[in-house]
Amino acid sequence: MHPFASYVLRNYYKATGWNEDNLYANITRSSSAILDFTVPKGLHLNVSKSPNALFKTTYSMTAMPSLSGSVGYIFTSCDLDVKSSRDVRFKNMIDRFMVYDQPRVPEAKEEEWLAGERVDTRDYLLYGRFYLPAGRLDALYSTRLTPTLQALVAAISEHPTSLSSANRKNTDPSNIMFNLQHDVGKWCTEYSWSAEDGMWGVRVLHNFGRIASDSPEELSGNGAGPSKTSVKRIDEEDAIEGGLKGRLSMGAEFYFSAKERSAGVSTGIRFSTLPDATPPSFQVSPPSSSPLAKVATPPPRWNAYQPPTTITALFNPMLGHMSGAYAARVSRDLSLASRFDFNMYSYESEWTMGAEWWLRRAPSTEADEGTEPIPSLASDPTNTTNDVIGVVKARASTSQNVSLMWEGRLRNMLVSLGVVSDLSSRTKPIKAIGLELSYFSSG
Repeated sequence: MHPFASYVLRNYYKATGWNEDNLYANITRSSSAILDFTVPKGLHLNVSKSPNALFKTTYSMTAMPSLSGSVGYIFTSCDLDVKSSRDVRFKNMIDRFMVYDQPRVPEAKEEEWLAGERVDTRDYLLYGRFYLPAGRLDALYSTRLTPTLQALVAAISEHPTSLSSANRKNTDPSNIMFNLQHDVGKWCTEYSWSAEDGMWGVRVLHNFGRIASDSPEELSGNGAGPSKTSVKRIDEEDAIEGGLKGRLSMGAEFYFSAKERSAGVSTGIRFSTLPDATPPSFQVSPPSSSPLAKVATPPPRWNAYQPPTTITALFNPMLGHMSGAYAARVSRDLSLASRFDFNMYSYESEWTMGAEWWLRRAPSTEADEGTEPIPSLASDPTNTTNDVIGVVKARASTSQNVSLMWEGRLRNMLVSLGVVSDLSSRTKPIKAIGLELSYFSSG
C-alpha cells in the first residue's frame, strides 16, 4: 500500500504534468509491482488529514514488534484533488502491473497574466517527517524549473545518540542529495549528487519510435495531413507480422564516488506492448449529431492475441549481475511475472515467480419492483475498476521464501495483510506476519 505521502506526491506530479514513469529508475516498475511487493511486519496504523487543497498532515504508529511513530507535513503550491480512503480509487493506492502509456513531452504550466504582467509562480512541494523515538528527520523539496526540467532535494538528519556505536563510526547520520531530471519525451536524463559519499550519478533513458501527441487535431483526425478520415493506430508503424507489437526503451546509468573511489555502471532494455490495442473506432468519439453519441461507449475488448506484456533485461558488467523479467496480464483479473537473476562471477542464480489477482464485487442483477435504476458510476459500462474490492499477491523464489499478501478496503480504511514464510526451516516456517491499516480524510 502506498504511504499517504507517496500518494500525494503522485498527485502532485499528475497535477503539474510530470511523467515519473519515463525514468530509468522505473524501467522495471511493471514486474517489480508483482515480484517485489513489501509485506508489512508487525502492526502499523496510519492516519492522515487534508485540511485544504494545499496542506496535508500524516501520522503513523508501529505497535509491534516495538513502539514507534512519526509525524509528517506536506505543503504544495498547487491545489491537489486528494481523495479520502473511502473514495480514493483503489488501484491508485498500490503498486500494480501496468503497461504505461506512451512517453510524452511534459506539459507546461498555463501562464497567468495580470495587468500585462505574468503573475504565475513556479510549482513546488515541501515534505517533512519526524520519527519518534529515533529522532530522525526526513525532508523533500521538489520544484519545476522549466516545462522539461525538475529539481529534487532530499535530506536526512539523524541524531548521533540514536545510532549504535558501530554505525556512528562507519556512517554519517546526516546526508543531503540533489537530483535534476530532464525529460523531453523521447529522452529522459537524471543527474544526482550525494553529499555523504560524494557520489555523482547520471541516468539516461531513450524511447524508440514515436511519442504521444496531445494535438486534438491529430487525435480526432481533423488535421491538415492525410489522416483526415481515419486515425492511424500507433502500432501500425513498422508493423511486423506475428509476435508482439509495441515499443522499445533502452537506458543506462553511471555513478562515481569520490570518497570511496569506486564506480559503477549498468544498462537496461524494456519492451512494452501498447496499453490499449483497441480498434480506432474506440479512440474517436462520434459527432455530437450522431445517434451513437448518446450511447455509452463499450469497454475495451480483451485482446487475446496481444495481452499487455512487459519484458525487461538488466546487466551490470562490473558486478557481473544479469536479470531478466517477463510480466503479462493473462486475463482481466490475473497478471503473472517471473524473473531470473544470475551472477557470472559467482554463478549464483535465483528464479522468482509472482502473481497478482484482482478481487471484484459480484454484479447486482436484482432490482426493486416498480422502480427504475438510477444511472450511476457503478452502472457505467466504461468503468471497469469501480467494482474492485481487493487484490491478492503471491511470490515464490528458489531461495525458499514464499510471500502472500491481501490488500483491500474495509469500510473507510485501506488494509494490508501479509505473511512471509521460509519453507526450508522446520523450526520457524513463518518469518514475518503483519497488518497495516490506513485512514485519511479530506476537507
